[in-house]
Amino acid sequence: MSVSTSLPRRRRFSRAQLDALDREFESAHPTEIIQWATATFGKGLCLATSFADTLLVDLATSVDPDIPVVFSDTGFHFAETLDTMRRAQVRYQLDLVVLRGTDDRVDVWQDGVDACCAARKVAPFRHYLRTQRDAWLSGLRRSDSAARSAARVIDFDADGLVKINPIAGWSDEQVDEYITTRDVLVNPLAADGYASIGCWPCTEPADADDPRAGRWAGMTKTECGLHL
Repeated sequence: MSVSTSLPRRRRFSRAQLDALDREFESAHPTEIIQWATATFGKGLCLATSFADTLLVDLATSVDPDIPVVFSDTGFHFAETLDTMRRAQVRYQLDLVVLRGTDDRVDVWQDGVDACCAARKVAPFRHYLRTQRDAWLSGLRRSDSAARSAARVIDFDADGLVKINPIAGWSDEQVDEYITTRDVLVNPLAADGYASIGCWPCTEPADADDPRAGRWAGMTKTECGLHL
């Protein structure tokens, strides 16, 4: 686990500059996008993953084997997710950063799902980014859900840091092809119908036509808050 103790030197971009970069990289291969990100932000860049698979990890470490890979341990992850994380660390020799909230974190049963996500996942992650990084890579894709259909390749996050979604435009078929070709690690729950994998109290199998339907099923909630 590696965490810098000094604040990063911010690389500032205007909205116009980011818009231009987003247009430039719209049709670029994810590797090209990641190469730009590593060249631009250097040690100020990290990758966030939930270990539903290691597709983005595989892409990013092929460019920079030492890129920090960040995982938010909520205390409610499936055993299969934690095992996928351990297997990924062995395969890729990851610079793995595991984030946890405070000991008095709110609880999904006592405080509700929104408060639980905010305390156990969003707050630790955003604090880490604000204090340690300039930019981050996300595996968000437009085909994930209707709410993500307009996802940009390059954007600002909620705190004004640069958020890069290298596979935003990839279809399910492109993802499947890359996973097969590269023998990418996939969370075993995917084979059991879990199209989107989060914490076990709030995740269930879902119809393949709506991959996010198994998250917070029966609720209006569709995102934990990291991608807002």
